[in-house]
Amino acid sequence: MKLLTGNTVYTVDELAEKLDTSYRSIYRYLDTFREAGFAVRKVRSGVYELVSTGRRTRDLDRLVYFSDEEAGIINGLIESLDNTNALKQNLHQKLAAIYDVAPVTDFISKRSNALNVRELSDAIQDRRCVVLHDFKSSSGRGGDRRIEPFAFTTNYIHVWGYDLADGRCKMFGVARIGEVEILRGEPWTHEDEHRRTEMDVFRMSGERKYHVKLALDQLARDLLLEEYPLAASEVRLSDAATPPCSSWIFESDVCAMQGVGRFAIGLADHVQVLDSPELSEYIKDFSKKYFAG
Repeated sequence: MKLLTGNTVYTVDELAEKLDTSYRSIYRYLDTFREAGFAVRKVRSGVYELVSTGRRTRDLDRLVYFSDEEAGIINGLIESLDNTNALKQNLHQKLAAIYDVAPVTDFISKRSNALNVRELSDAIQDRRCVVLHDFKSSSGRGGDRRIEPFAFTTNYIHVWGYDLADGRCKMFGVARIGEVEILRGEPWTHEDEHRRTEMDVFRMSGERKYHVKLALDQLARDLLLEEYPLAASEVRLSDAATPPCSSWIFESDVCAMQGVGRFAIGLADHVQVLDSPELSEYIKDFSKKYFAG
């Protein structure tokens, strides 16, 4: 869709080459867009484009993108519609067609970040350095960062980059970037040092994994899913419950203790730590440091 709405016009064969697929697949994509209600216009033989269907239709290049968490909420809202509602199937079909997937939960990024995502994607593809202008750190301070961007997280909320000043790989929140400037004359020079790690459901990253298991009451379970929707797949009904945390079990691997620790400490009356020695030790140390006396 991005290629079909850009300034450059491509033939079907050129699209197939760019997407590393067959020309038959390109025609299948075009048919899918038509079936989903998008306007596909034939420019000339073998050349097509997506066009707006009315004066109020936004440019397709500015389509809404969703993070996994946003998509989970949207999916829930769509599912809450009555099955007799004709819009329900249309919404699922159109959203799935945009991303070539069935589940809404696979959608990525936010519309407000779409331009920065596009620029970073181009830089990664061309192996170029970039400047992240007015990047706001967790402390709220703004500044420029020169990095070699090399990968996104699965939901496009963060980009992995080699920080040329610090000489190490970091994650940079896309929403914290003011503007991305691609340095066309500066190719990557540290590709061998590019490393990335996963992110857990509490949005913490790290190379090491810690297994945690928590018993939750109904309130803790609801607050967990409200604040961290991606934890839904890690929560199950408890088999043998012990009051007061008798209803639910959360069990997952985390990358750091800060995220899950903050959750457990903040809901100490509603959460019970089960067979998680690292988390228990973290909570003890935290309590001694901040609650002593």
